[in-house]
Amino acid sequence: MQQQNRRPAVLFLSLPILAWALFDFANTIFSANIVTLFFPQYITEIIGTDARLEQISSTVIAYANAASALFLILFSPLFGVLMDRSGKRKKYIIIFTLLTVGASVLMGLFGGMNTGTIFGIPNGLFLTILLFVFAKFTYSSGNVFYDGMLSSLGSKKEVPLISGFGVALGYLGTLFGIFSVLIIIGDSSIHNAFWLSGILFLLFALPLFFINKDPVQKVKVKQPFLKGYKDIYYTFKEAKKYPSIFFFMIAYFFINDALATAIAMMQPYATTVVGFEASAFLIVFMVATLFSIAGALVFGFINQKYGSKPTFSIIGLLLAVAIIIAALPLPMWTFWIAASFFGIAMGSVWVVSRTIIIELSPEGKEGQFFGLFAFSAKMSAIAGPFIYGTITLVLSDFGTAASRIAITSLLVMVIIGLYFHSRVKIPRNQAV
Repeated sequence: MQQQNRRPAVLFLSLPILAWALFDFANTIFSANIVTLFFPQYITEIIGTDARLEQISSTVIAYANAASALFLILFSPLFGVLMDRSGKRKKYIIIFTLLTVGASVLMGLFGGMNTGTIFGIPNGLFLTILLFVFAKFTYSSGNVFYDGMLSSLGSKKEVPLISGFGVALGYLGTLFGIFSVLIIIGDSSIHNAFWLSGILFLLFALPLFFINKDPVQKVKVKQPFLKGYKDIYYTFKEAKKYPSIFFFMIAYFFINDALATAIAMMQPYATTVVGFEASAFLIVFMVATLFSIAGALVFGFINQKYGSKPTFSIIGLLLAVAIIIAALPLPMWTFWIAASFFGIAMGSVWVVSRTIIIELSPEGKEGQFFGLFAFSAKMSAIAGPFIYGTITLVLSDFGTAASRIAITSLLVMVIIGLYFHSRVKIPRNQAV
């Protein structure tokens, strides 16, 4: 039986909880190093040999992210049913982690290969793009089971602390991953960052593999795999009965769409449009990460003092200002301000959104609406990158103007999101 209300020091040093949080440290190395930093840098270096091809490289990066998100949309409802059927989480975390690590190592091996072409594309580049799509899909799939493990680690009052501990270690993983590549890889070819990031992911995931155990679960009646899709459909219909939660789901879709796309495209935009060297952008990204940590902490208090609805509006406005600064042809130093605002929004949006879902969900249906909330986040990860990549593809002849127009499209998403958020009404007995 779980201990109730353990002191934070005791809680965080509990081996299962420490191992679980270290996995957040581990998988954030993959997310930051490969997804946000070095895969975009690799594509830009290989493809972006002139102003037009720089825009084509942005399209490739955006479409690769959208493709992996599409696969996750297709399969994630099945994962939920699989968890319910088997009660197993660790088994699938291990499987998807090993697949992600294997694909990352292969990206490092094939990234420097140039022995022929596939469909007219250098074979090393072609295989690296395919492996990236696969690796990001398996990484995200593993996280579905990883998140599902949280509820078994402590009491209801302990879960928020455990979750926050994992997030904090995750941000440290971002910084550790970047410094590790800078120290170990140095000035060698960028594709070497892929295999190193995969190895580091595996290394810090090992404690969870060996320490954590799934709780014993009662045998449940088997459910058809398609039940996952039916549940989402029925929850969506159910949400329409509650206008505020329905409006917030739409608002979150657009705000998260803009934010996720900005994060995915920050590296190519900063280097090809704003003019940062790749090494200088690493510093910009680390600063944005530090602001993410500060945003998560500070906006927790702002949420508590002023309420979740106005706090979410502030986050949306900060994101809008960041997009405007980034989109305009301003001096390079202003991008530091934009990156800092992006970081604050990235760190705080999940903290506040989760609070709103709790406040708006009918009693006893929190889990149902959290599932729809997570599905909305996955859907937005397709739309934003696809729109961004299509704009840079169609307008590639216009050079950097294509990317400026593409990032401005994110401002439209934020405005739509804030409009729907303005229609949300938090019940007075729920407002903080």
